[in-house]
Amino acid sequence: MLTTIDYYMYLFPKYHPARIIFLTYQPFVLGTTAIFTYFEAKINTRLRILLGYTMFFLSSLAVVILDVATLGEGGIRTFIGTCIISAAFGVGNGHVQGGMTGDLSLMCPEFIQSFYAGLAASGALTSILRFITKAAFENSQDGLRKGATLFSIISCFLGLLCVLLYGFIFPKLSIVTFYRSKAAYEGSLTVRADLAAGGIQRNHDPVSPENPACIERWSTMKLLFQNRDYVLDMFLIYLLTFAIIPGFLAEDTGSHSMGSWYPVVLIACTYTWDLLATYIPLIEQIKMTSQKWLLIAVLARFLLIPAFYYTVKYGGQGLMILLTSFLGLSQGYLSVCVVTEAPKVYKGPEQNALGNLLVFSLLGGIFCGAILDWLWLIGKGW
Repeated sequence: MLTTIDYYMYLFPKYHPARIIFLTYQPFVLGTTAIFTYFEAKINTRLRILLGYTMFFLSSLAVVILDVATLGEGGIRTFIGTCIISAAFGVGNGHVQGGMTGDLSLMCPEFIQSFYAGLAASGALTSILRFITKAAFENSQDGLRKGATLFSIISCFLGLLCVLLYGFIFPKLSIVTFYRSKAAYEGSLTVRADLAAGGIQRNHDPVSPENPACIERWSTMKLLFQNRDYVLDMFLIYLLTFAIIPGFLAEDTGSHSMGSWYPVVLIACTYTWDLLATYIPLIEQIKMTSQKWLLIAVLARFLLIPAFYYTVKYGGQGLMILLTSFLGLSQGYLSVCVVTEAPKVYKGPEQNALGNLLVFSLLGGIFCGAILDWLWLIGKGW
């Protein structure tokens, strides 16, 4: 929905869609994730994630249905319907992101890196698809709407593909069943349904006193205290990014010559460099592993705020594109460093819990960033 923000700004020019649609999403994703973070040790992770991917598919379908039903007309009713769909996306993401991160945390760091690279790749892919669909209909009547609708249809198909891949392919991969079996032996209760889907039945209770591998797991609060630096890192990384994206880039970037393409290009630059940066930590020599230096780097990143402010006043398009690229680059690199380092010293159940904690912190940062994004409007007559 953020990638088609140019269409929503055309459809709802009076309602600040770049900010309100995104802000509507935030309480639902944060609240859902908070519930799952608290109860993660007792949750059927497979059912949780499948339900989340199904909600992604249905929400994408609802975007298309709403647009067809309203004939592409704006107005407050259509805007409210759009915000409701955004909230549904939030609930779906609350099911999926923490569940997947926790699930992969109990496997190996490379899997988490690949997952976060996938998140960044999805942003880059949607940006490319948006370029194609926008350009394909640019010179036709009602072209902006046609391009956004085609984009939503493609997104709907990809959502359904996620349901099928996670439901039928992923649980049967031999390396996945190996790590889940290991986690179950270490006392994890969340992988039982996944193991059953992969054709593995465990006859003994992994948390029974007879199981020598069963060691009492750390509580969520203890994990939070032990990893407070990592949790703070994730919160601040995403707070800064989403205090700038999408509202500031869509509405407050000053004069430019690219028209409705400008916010699409800026968001695409952020996603693309975010994707490239997620692979940098694979080079061990330049991967940041020190908690102290990670926190220093995260705090230094806030210098981007005055940089963006003065670029709008005195800079040009080229400098703005450079800044948004660095915003994505720093987010991707630092995020992967945190999520791959934090779970290393723990066993399966703790790794799953810590993965959920990190995602909750990430989403908390996005939520606060979405609120702070409104501060850019101060002094602009709103």
